[in-house]
Parts: sequence; C-alpha cells; structure tokens
Amino acid sequence: MPTAEAIGERLRTLGPIFRAREAIDAGVSWRDLYQARDSGLVIELSRGLYQLEESAGLDQIDFVAVCARAPRGMVCLRSALAYWDLSDEIASWVDLAVPSGLHRPRIDHPPTVVHVFQASTFDMGRIQVEGSAGTGFFISDRERTVVDCFRARHRIGDDLATVGLRRYLRLVGAKPARIIDLASVLRVRTPVLQALRILQE
Repeated sequence: MPTAEAIGERLRTLGPIFRAREAIDAGVSWRDLYQARDSGLVIELSRGLYQLEESAGLDQIDFVAVCARAPRGMVCLRSALAYWDLSDEIASWVDLAVPSGLHRPRIDHPPTVVHVFQASTFDMGRIQVEGSAGTGFFISDRERTVVDCFRARHRIGDDLATVGLRRYLRLVGAKPARIIDLASVLRVRTPVLQALRILQE
C-alpha cells in the first residue's frame, strides 16, 4: 500500500486541479484517492473533480472548477461582469455558458447556473485566462460580456446591462464599434444602440 507521500507525489504530476479519472489513469487507486480526500491531502471541489490542498486559495478557483467540468463552456453574464470589474454585484453562483447541441452539465458545487448559447456564434469573444499554478478557465471577453448582458436583460435586468456598458465605455481602450458589431451579429443592435445614445448624451 503506497504511503501518503507517494500518493501526493503522483497526484502533483496532474496539476493543482484534476479529475478522478486522470488520477486513476496515473496509477492512483480509488481507495488511495478517497484516502487522500479523507486525510485532507486533496479537496473534492465537485463530483469527480479534485484540488491539491496545498494549492488552496488559487484565484478564481470556482471558475477553474466549472470550466474543468465543462471544457467547452465559458464563464459569462454576471460572473464575467464581476470578473472584468464592470459590475459591483457578486452573485452567489457561477454563470456558465455552453454551446447548443452539447450535453448541458449539472454542477452542484460550486453553485452554477448553466446557459445555452447558440453554437454558431459561441466562440466569438471566448478567451482563455491563464491562472496561477497552471490553472485556467474560459470566459467571455469584455465586449461579448456586455452584449450578452443585453441579450439576457429580461433575466438579469436592464440596469445591470446598462451599468456594464457604462463602465465599459469608461475603460481606456474601449471599443464601442466592436460592441456594435457583436450586437448586430447577436441580434441586439437596437437596444445596445439606444443605450449607447443615452449614455453618450
């Protein structure tokens, strides 16, 4: 039976966050994985997803966890607004978008709201953020985030979308033309143009 140190060394080769099947493929038995969890060597972030205890406290670990569960997904809407500092609202869940036609994941921890975005435009503005210790996640960029909030304004509220746009326009390097282009493709050109006119008066 391998020692805790030997199990830890094997798990460290997988990175700070890993799936159970990756641990099994690396030669860690189910019994040893559960022992590592029960002893505090690893933390179970959600079903089948683990984090080395020594890497606890990594930035944006909730985003990393949900994107590990849904590799084709991206953080969006309220969560992306907060990440880009386009809103002061901090939701108690992660907003995650997945493309239509794919399996819609159920993620209980961290609490996650899954949104389905059209597959043909899904990759527009989808970027990868590289985190510390080899972690990372996908998120909608600033412009896509603002436009998506206008698309979802009936669910999240006009005020949140407008505040996001107002803050975006104050950024150095803001690209209103790209906002309009994205709004045209994503079919919210009219409400975005109306908000832009009001904000620029």
